[in-house]
Amino acid sequence: MPTAAFLSFRFGRTDGVSIVAGHWMDELRGFGFRVVTVAGAGDVDRTVPGLEIGATEAPDADALAEALADADLVVVENLCTIPLNLPAARAAGKVLAGRPVIQHHHDPPWHRERFAHVTELPLDDPAWRHVALTPFAAEELRERCGIQAVVIPNGFPEPLPGDRSGQRASLGVADDEVLITHPVRAIERKGVPAAIALAEALGGTYWLLGPAEEDYGPQLERLLAEARCRVIHRSCDVEADIYAAADVVAFPSTWEGFGNPPIEAALHRRPAAVGHYRVAEDLRSLGFRFFDPGDAAGVRAFLDRPDEGLLDRNEALARQHFSMARVRAGLARLLEEAGWMP
Repeated sequence: MPTAAFLSFRFGRTDGVSIVAGHWMDELRGFGFRVVTVAGAGDVDRTVPGLEIGATEAPDADALAEALADADLVVVENLCTIPLNLPAARAAGKVLAGRPVIQHHHDPPWHRERFAHVTELPLDDPAWRHVALTPFAAEELRERCGIQAVVIPNGFPEPLPGDRSGQRASLGVADDEVLITHPVRAIERKGVPAAIALAEALGGTYWLLGPAEEDYGPQLERLLAEARCRVIHRSCDVEADIYAAADVVAFPSTWEGFGNPPIEAALHRRPAAVGHYRVAEDLRSLGFRFFDPGDAAGVRAFLDRPDEGLLDRNEALARQHFSMARVRAGLARLLEEAGWMP
Protein backbone atom coordinates (compact mmCIF):
# COMPACT_ATOMS: atom_id res chain seq x y z
CA MET A 1 0.00 0.00 0.00
CA PRO A 2 1.54 3.38 -0.99
CA THR A 3 2.02 6.02 1.69
CA ALA A 4 0.79 9.61 1.47
CA ALA A 5 2.42 11.95 3.98
CA PHE A 6 0.66 15.19 4.88
CA LEU A 7 3.14 17.90 5.85
CA SER A 8 2.37 21.19 7.60
CA PHE A 9 3.15 23.40 10.57
CA ARG A 10 0.53 21.62 12.71
CA PHE A 11 -2.44 19.29 12.44
CA GLY A 12 -5.32 18.26 14.64
CA ARG A 13 -6.77 21.67 15.49
CA THR A 14 -10.00 23.30 14.41
CA ASP A 15 -8.39 25.77 11.99
CA GLY A 16 -9.57 25.56 8.40
CA VAL A 17 -6.34 24.09 7.02
CA SER A 18 -6.42 21.17 9.46
CA ILE A 19 -10.10 20.51 8.76
CA VAL A 20 -9.69 20.52 4.99
CA ALA A 21 -6.52 18.41 5.22
CA GLY A 22 -8.52 15.88 7.22
CA HIS A 23 -11.06 15.67 4.41
CA TRP A 24 -8.28 15.07 1.88
CA MET A 25 -6.80 12.36 4.10
CA ASP A 26 -10.11 10.52 4.08
CA GLU A 27 -10.27 10.71 0.29
CA LEU A 28 -6.70 9.45 -0.20
CA ARG A 29 -7.41 6.54 2.13
CA GLY A 30 -10.37 5.76 -0.08
CA PHE A 31 -8.03 5.71 -3.11
CA GLY A 32 -5.81 3.14 -1.39
CA PHE A 33 -3.14 5.23 0.34
CA ARG A 34 -1.86 4.76 3.86
CA VAL A 35 -1.84 8.24 5.42
CA VAL A 36 0.67 9.65 7.90
CA THR A 37 0.92 13.19 9.25
CA VAL A 38 4.16 15.12 9.73
CA ALA A 39 4.26 18.49 11.50
CA GLY A 40 5.94 20.48 14.21
CA ALA A 41 2.94 20.55 16.53
CA GLY A 42 -0.44 18.97 17.13
CA ASP A 43 -1.83 15.47 17.18
CA VAL A 44 0.43 14.01 14.49
CA ASP A 45 2.07 10.70 13.62
CA ARG A 46 5.56 12.15 13.25
CA THR A 47 6.70 15.32 14.99
CA VAL A 48 9.65 17.22 13.55
CA PRO A 49 10.74 20.11 15.80
CA GLY A 50 11.26 23.33 13.90
CA LEU A 51 8.29 22.92 11.57
CA GLU A 52 5.85 24.65 13.91
CA ILE A 53 4.73 28.26 13.53
CA GLY A 54 7.12 30.57 15.35
CA ALA A 55 9.84 27.96 15.82
CA THR A 56 13.10 29.51 17.02
CA GLU A 57 15.29 27.03 15.12
CA ALA A 58 15.00 25.53 11.65
CA PRO A 59 14.04 21.85 11.40
CA ASP A 60 16.89 19.40 11.13
CA ALA A 61 17.11 18.43 7.45
CA ASP A 62 18.01 14.82 8.23
CA ALA A 63 15.09 14.47 10.66
CA LEU A 64 12.67 15.89 8.10
CA ALA A 65 14.04 13.62 5.37
CA GLU A 66 13.68 10.61 7.65
CA ALA A 67 10.08 11.52 8.53
CA LEU A 68 9.21 11.64 4.82
CA ALA A 69 11.46 8.81 3.64
CA ASP A 70 8.70 6.22 3.14
CA ALA A 71 6.25 8.62 1.47
CA ASP A 72 5.28 7.81 -2.11
CA LEU A 73 3.34 11.10 -2.21
CA VAL A 74 3.64 14.20 -0.02
CA VAL A 75 0.78 16.66 0.35
CA VAL A 76 2.08 19.98 1.67
CA GLU A 77 -0.61 21.97 3.44
CA ASN A 78 0.36 25.65 3.26
CA LEU A 79 3.85 25.20 4.72
CA CYS A 80 5.52 26.19 1.43
CA THR A 81 2.89 28.83 0.67
CA ILE A 82 2.67 31.27 3.57
CA PRO A 83 5.81 32.51 5.38
CA LEU A 84 4.83 31.59 8.93
CA ASN A 85 8.13 29.68 9.14
CA LEU A 86 10.47 30.42 6.24
CA PRO A 87 13.32 28.15 7.42
CA ALA A 88 10.85 25.24 7.52
CA ALA A 89 9.62 26.03 4.00
CA ARG A 90 13.18 26.16 2.68
CA ALA A 91 14.07 22.86 4.35
CA ALA A 92 10.94 21.19 2.97
CA GLY A 93 11.69 22.51 -0.52
CA LYS A 94 15.14 20.89 -0.49
CA VAL A 95 13.94 17.57 0.92
CA LEU A 96 11.02 17.35 -1.53
CA ALA A 97 12.80 18.45 -4.72
CA GLY A 98 12.07 16.05 -7.57
CA ARG A 99 9.55 13.99 -5.58
CA PRO A 100 5.80 13.46 -6.11
CA VAL A 101 4.30 16.39 -4.20
CA ILE A 102 0.95 18.18 -4.13
CA GLN A 103 1.30 21.74 -2.90
CA HIS A 104 -2.12 22.60 -1.43
CA HIS A 105 -2.15 26.40 -1.34
CA HIS A 106 -4.44 28.06 1.20
CA ASP A 107 -2.85 31.47 1.95
CA PRO A 108 -0.34 33.06 -0.43
CA PRO A 109 1.85 35.76 1.17
CA TRP A 110 0.56 38.68 -0.88
CA HIS A 111 -2.86 38.39 0.76
CA ARG A 112 -1.45 39.69 4.05
CA GLU A 113 0.20 43.09 4.31
CA ARG A 114 2.86 41.92 6.74
CA PHE A 115 3.99 39.21 4.30
CA ALA A 116 3.70 41.19 1.07
CA HIS A 117 7.48 41.66 0.86
CA VAL A 118 8.13 37.90 0.78
CA THR A 119 8.66 36.80 -2.82
CA GLU A 120 10.32 33.39 -2.44
CA LEU A 121 7.03 31.66 -1.63
CA PRO A 122 5.13 29.73 -2.86
CA LEU A 123 7.84 27.24 -3.78
CA ASP A 124 7.76 25.31 -7.05
CA ASP A 125 9.52 22.34 -8.62
CA PRO A 126 9.02 20.62 -12.01
CA ALA A 127 7.99 17.37 -10.29
CA TRP A 128 5.25 18.93 -8.19
CA ARG A 129 1.55 19.59 -8.75
CA HIS A 130 -0.29 22.59 -7.31
CA VAL A 131 -3.85 23.02 -6.06
CA ALA A 132 -5.65 26.32 -5.46
CA LEU A 133 -8.96 26.72 -3.64
CA THR A 134 -10.57 29.15 -6.08
CA PRO A 135 -10.21 30.20 -9.74
CA PHE A 136 -9.07 33.64 -8.56
CA ALA A 137 -6.29 32.09 -6.47
CA ALA A 138 -5.19 29.94 -9.41
CA GLU A 139 -5.07 33.02 -11.62
CA GLU A 140 -2.93 34.85 -9.07
CA LEU A 141 -0.52 31.92 -8.80
CA ARG A 142 -0.16 31.85 -12.57
CA GLU A 143 0.27 35.61 -13.04
CA ARG A 144 2.52 36.28 -10.04
CA CYS A 145 4.59 33.10 -9.88
CA GLY A 146 4.17 31.24 -13.15
CA ILE A 147 2.66 28.35 -11.19
CA GLN A 148 -0.02 26.32 -12.97
CA ALA A 149 -2.54 25.16 -10.36
CA VAL A 150 -5.70 23.13 -10.69
CA VAL A 151 -8.72 24.31 -8.72
CA ILE A 152 -10.20 22.02 -6.08
CA PRO A 153 -12.57 23.99 -3.82
CA ASN A 154 -12.96 22.94 -0.22
CA GLY A 155 -15.54 20.23 0.23
CA PHE A 156 -17.84 19.53 3.13
CA PRO A 157 -19.20 16.18 4.34
CA GLU A 158 -22.86 15.59 5.04
CA PRO A 159 -23.59 17.51 8.26
CA LEU A 160 -24.46 15.58 11.39
CA PRO A 161 -27.28 16.69 13.70
CA GLY A 162 -26.08 18.71 16.66
CA ASP A 163 -27.18 18.95 20.27
CA ARG A 164 -28.59 22.47 20.58
CA SER A 165 -29.96 22.24 24.09
CA GLY A 166 -26.96 20.33 25.44
CA GLN A 167 -24.38 22.70 23.96
CA ARG A 168 -26.23 25.81 25.05
CA ALA A 169 -26.62 24.37 28.54
CA SER A 170 -22.87 23.67 28.70
CA LEU A 171 -22.26 27.33 27.79
CA GLY A 172 -24.84 28.58 30.27
CA VAL A 173 -26.94 30.08 27.47
CA ALA A 174 -30.69 30.28 28.05
CA ASP A 175 -33.24 29.12 25.50
CA ASP A 176 -34.35 32.70 24.78
CA GLU A 177 -30.83 34.14 24.65
CA VAL A 178 -29.58 35.17 21.19
CA LEU A 179 -26.23 33.47 20.58
CA ILE A 180 -23.90 35.00 18.00
CA THR A 181 -21.24 32.39 17.23
CA HIS A 182 -17.85 33.36 15.80
CA PRO A 183 -16.10 30.07 14.90
CA VAL A 184 -12.58 31.36 14.25
CA ARG A 185 -9.11 31.78 15.65
CA ALA A 186 -8.73 35.27 17.09
CA ILE A 187 -6.47 37.17 14.69
CA GLU A 188 -6.68 40.64 13.18
CA ARG A 189 -8.34 39.74 9.88
CA LYS A 190 -11.18 37.76 11.48
CA GLY A 191 -13.07 40.93 12.41
CA VAL A 192 -13.59 40.41 16.14
CA PRO A 193 -14.71 44.04 16.71
CA ALA A 194 -17.38 43.74 14.01
CA ALA A 195 -18.66 40.46 15.46
CA ILE A 196 -18.85 41.97 18.94
CA ALA A 197 -20.66 45.01 17.53
CA LEU A 198 -23.26 42.73 15.94
CA ALA A 199 -23.81 40.90 19.23
CA GLU A 200 -24.16 44.23 21.04
CA ALA A 201 -26.69 45.52 18.51
CA LEU A 202 -28.73 42.32 18.81
CA GLY A 203 -28.62 42.33 22.60
CA GLY A 204 -27.13 38.87 22.39
CA THR A 205 -24.21 36.82 23.66
CA TYR A 206 -20.95 36.68 21.71
CA TRP A 207 -19.30 33.24 21.54
CA LEU A 208 -15.73 33.23 20.22
CA LEU A 209 -14.33 29.74 19.82
CA GLY A 210 -10.66 30.03 18.92
CA PRO A 211 -7.57 31.22 20.77
CA ALA A 212 -5.66 34.39 20.05
CA GLU A 213 -2.78 33.95 17.62
CA GLU A 214 -0.27 36.08 15.71
CA ASP A 215 0.29 38.39 18.72
CA TYR A 216 -3.40 39.31 18.88
CA GLY A 217 -3.76 38.35 22.56
CA PRO A 218 -3.49 41.80 24.18
CA GLN A 219 -5.87 43.39 21.68
CA LEU A 220 -8.37 40.56 22.08
CA GLU A 221 -8.25 40.81 25.85
CA ARG A 222 -9.08 44.51 25.62
CA LEU A 223 -11.90 43.99 23.11
CA LEU A 224 -13.56 41.29 25.18
CA ALA A 225 -13.23 43.31 28.39
CA GLU A 226 -14.81 46.38 26.77
CA ALA A 227 -17.63 44.50 25.01
CA ARG A 228 -21.12 45.73 25.94
CA CYS A 229 -22.57 42.25 25.72
CA ARG A 230 -22.07 38.94 27.40
CA VAL A 231 -18.90 37.20 26.11
CA ILE A 232 -18.04 33.50 26.03
CA HIS A 233 -14.53 32.57 24.91
CA ARG A 234 -14.45 28.80 24.82
CA SER A 235 -13.65 26.09 22.30
CA CYS A 236 -15.85 23.26 21.06
CA ASP A 237 -14.57 20.39 18.93
CA VAL A 238 -17.95 19.18 17.65
CA GLU A 239 -18.89 21.13 14.53
CA ALA A 240 -22.52 20.03 14.61
CA ASP A 241 -22.95 21.28 18.19
CA ILE A 242 -21.33 24.63 17.37
CA TYR A 243 -23.86 25.37 14.66
CA ALA A 244 -26.81 23.76 16.44
CA ALA A 245 -26.27 26.08 19.41
CA ALA A 246 -25.93 29.21 17.26
CA ASP A 247 -28.72 31.60 16.33
CA VAL A 248 -26.43 33.62 14.05
CA VAL A 249 -22.99 32.82 12.65
CA ALA A 250 -20.68 35.83 12.55
CA PHE A 251 -17.88 35.81 9.99
CA PRO A 252 -16.95 39.46 9.32
CA SER A 253 -13.47 38.68 8.02
CA THR A 254 -11.61 41.22 5.93
CA TRP A 255 -9.76 38.51 4.01
CA GLU A 256 -9.85 34.70 3.71
CA GLY A 257 -8.09 32.19 1.48
CA PHE A 258 -11.45 30.43 1.46
CA GLY A 259 -13.27 30.59 4.80
CA ASN A 260 -15.25 27.50 5.76
CA PRO A 261 -17.86 28.86 8.24
CA PRO A 262 -20.22 30.46 5.68
CA ILE A 263 -20.55 27.11 3.89
CA GLU A 264 -20.82 25.21 7.17
CA ALA A 265 -23.53 27.62 8.31
CA ALA A 266 -25.41 27.02 5.06
CA LEU A 267 -25.25 23.25 5.49
CA HIS A 268 -26.39 23.53 9.10
CA ARG A 269 -29.16 25.94 8.09
CA ARG A 270 -28.01 28.93 10.09
CA PRO A 271 -28.02 32.58 8.94
CA ALA A 272 -24.57 34.09 8.55
CA ALA A 273 -23.27 37.65 8.70
CA VAL A 274 -20.30 37.58 6.34
CA GLY A 275 -17.67 40.14 5.41
CA HIS A 276 -16.92 41.31 1.89
CA TYR A 277 -13.59 39.61 1.19
CA ARG A 278 -13.04 38.27 -2.33
CA VAL A 279 -14.18 34.66 -1.82
CA ALA A 280 -17.33 35.80 -0.01
CA GLU A 281 -18.21 37.99 -2.98
CA ASP A 282 -17.69 35.00 -5.26
CA LEU A 283 -20.09 33.03 -3.05
CA ARG A 284 -22.63 35.82 -3.23
CA SER A 285 -22.32 35.77 -7.02
CA LEU A 286 -23.27 32.07 -6.95
CA GLY A 287 -26.48 33.05 -5.20
CA PHE A 288 -25.64 32.66 -1.51
CA ARG A 289 -27.50 35.14 0.65
CA PHE A 290 -25.49 36.42 3.60
CA PHE A 291 -26.20 39.37 5.85
CA ASP A 292 -23.79 42.27 6.00
CA PRO A 293 -22.07 42.22 9.42
CA GLY A 294 -23.32 45.76 10.04
CA ASP A 295 -26.95 44.94 9.20
CA ALA A 296 -28.17 44.17 12.71
CA ALA A 297 -31.70 45.25 11.73
CA GLY A 298 -31.79 42.71 8.92
CA VAL A 299 -30.50 39.96 11.19
CA ARG A 300 -33.05 40.88 13.86
CA ALA A 301 -35.87 40.77 11.32
CA PHE A 302 -34.74 37.31 10.23
CA LEU A 303 -34.61 36.06 13.82
CA ASP A 304 -38.10 37.41 14.46
CA ARG A 305 -39.46 35.82 11.26
CA PRO A 306 -37.04 33.21 9.89
CA ASP A 307 -36.89 33.00 6.10
CA GLU A 308 -36.81 29.28 5.31
CA GLY A 309 -36.38 30.10 1.63
CA LEU A 310 -33.04 31.78 2.34
CA LEU A 311 -31.87 28.76 4.33
CA ASP A 312 -33.12 26.36 1.65
CA ARG A 313 -31.24 28.24 -1.08
CA ASN A 314 -27.97 28.48 0.84
CA GLU A 315 -28.10 24.81 1.77
CA ALA A 316 -28.80 23.73 -1.81
CA LEU A 317 -25.97 25.87 -3.19
CA ALA A 318 -23.53 24.51 -0.61
CA ARG A 319 -24.42 20.94 -1.55
CA GLN A 320 -24.17 21.73 -5.26
CA HIS A 321 -20.83 23.53 -5.30
CA PHE A 322 -18.90 22.26 -2.27
CA SER A 323 -19.59 18.55 -1.94
CA MET A 324 -16.99 15.94 -1.08
CA ALA A 325 -17.88 14.26 -4.37
CA ARG A 326 -16.39 17.24 -6.22
CA VAL A 327 -13.23 17.09 -4.09
CA ARG A 328 -12.96 13.34 -4.75
CA ALA A 329 -13.33 13.83 -8.49
CA GLY A 330 -10.77 16.65 -8.57
CA LEU A 331 -8.21 14.67 -6.59
CA ALA A 332 -8.76 11.56 -8.70
CA ARG A 333 -8.24 13.54 -11.89
CA LEU A 334 -5.03 15.12 -10.54
CA LEU A 335 -3.58 11.82 -9.31
CA GLU A 336 -4.42 9.97 -12.51
CA GLU A 337 -2.93 12.68 -14.75
CA ALA A 338 0.25 12.74 -12.66
CA GLY A 339 0.50 8.93 -12.61
CA TRP A 340 0.29 8.83 -8.81
CA MET A 341 -2.98 6.96 -8.35
CA PRO A 342 -2.48 3.58 -6.59
